[in-house]
Amino acid sequence: MNKENATQLHAPARHFSVLLSPTPRGARLARLLATEWLRTWDLPYGVPDRAAHVVAELAANAATHGRVTGRDFRLALLARGETLRIEVTDTRGDNLPDLQVPSPDTESGRGLLLVETLADRWGVELGPVPRKTVWAELDLAPHSPEPDAVCSGGSGALPKEPREGKKPHQAPPLPPTARAHSRE
Repeated sequence: MNKENATQLHAPARHFSVLLSPTPRGARLARLLATEWLRTWDLPYGVPDRAAHVVAELAANAATHGRVTGRDFRLALLARGETLRIEVTDTRGDNLPDLQVPSPDTESGRGLLLVETLADRWGVELGPVPRKTVWAELDLAPHSPEPDAVCSGGSGALPKEPREGKKPHQAPPLPPTARAHSRE
C-alpha cells in the first residue's frame, strides 16, 4: 500500500450544510432538515431535540435580524468526536447578537436565552465581511452529575423545601381577559 495515500481517520466527521432563504419558511426548513439529518445518527438521548431547538432559534434570528434582501443564510452541522457544532451564518456582520433578559410581558427576545440554556457553549465569529457566524456546541459524551445533584433514577429524593437562598419560580397570573389556547 502506498504510504502517501495511507491516511487514518481517527474520528470521522459528519457534516451537513445548506443555504436557505432568510424568511420564516427558510428558518422552519432549517429546523426540519437538521432534525431529519440528526435522526440518521446514533446520538445520545436528548441531543437531537436540544439541537433542533438551537437550530430553530439561530435560524429564526438569522431570518429576523440577519436578513439582507437577496442573500441567503447558511446552516451547517458538524459532528466530530464528542461535539456537535451548529453554525448559522448570515450577511449582517454589523448586527451582533446580544443576550438580554426580556421583561416578562414581552412576546419575543428569548431565543438566545434558550440557546444559552440548551447549548454547552456558544459564540459569534466575524468574517469574512459582511458575514457573521453564530455557533453553538453540544457535548455528545454523557455528563456525570455533580456529587450533590439530585437526579431522577438515583438514590435520594427531591428536597421538600426549596434550597436556601432560592425561591421557587411561579408564573405570573393571567389577566382576566386572557384565554388559554386550545386546538378545539
